[in-house]
Amino acid sequence: MSHPSLGLPPPDMTAGEPAAAAAVTAARGRLAIRSLEIALDADPTFRGRYADLALRELLSDAETMVDRLADAIGSGDPAVLGRWAEQVAPRYRKRGVPMDDVIGIAEGLRATAATVIAPGAQPAVDAAIDAAVAALRWHRRLGGDARKRNPVIAFIYKGA
Repeated sequence: MSHPSLGLPPPDMTAGEPAAAAAVTAARGRLAIRSLEIALDADPTFRGRYADLALRELLSDAETMVDRLADAIGSGDPAVLGRWAEQVAPRYRKRGVPMDDVIGIAEGLRATAATVIAPGAQPAVDAAIDAAVAALRWHRRLGGDARKRNPVIAFIYKGA
């Protein structure tokens, strides 16, 4: 990872798929809206968990996810999106957003990004989204995630 204060060079944004990264950046708003729509369609309870303001915040986060995806595709480093997911997981926990919902948005982005890029760039998109999903799944297992728990296991752990 490059860091300017350490004297390392910035990432080379032409090392990966720069044409695909430019296409993803150009379609940023449309990709974010459609990925959120796919997540809403995949889980019927998704819309009921959030007010309109919270859905707008998720849309804003989806636009940022699209930007990080473009960076990952352009630099040829799928870990860019994975590092972003690591950094935003505490923010989602504070807002009470289950990691499964964020994973749903990421999977929606996988489906929508395929509509604007060349087929040869799809492996770069898949690798970046897989890195983000792996980070989000790791944070999902930690205590404090807002997902619904299994009532039988909750009963056993309470010892009642």
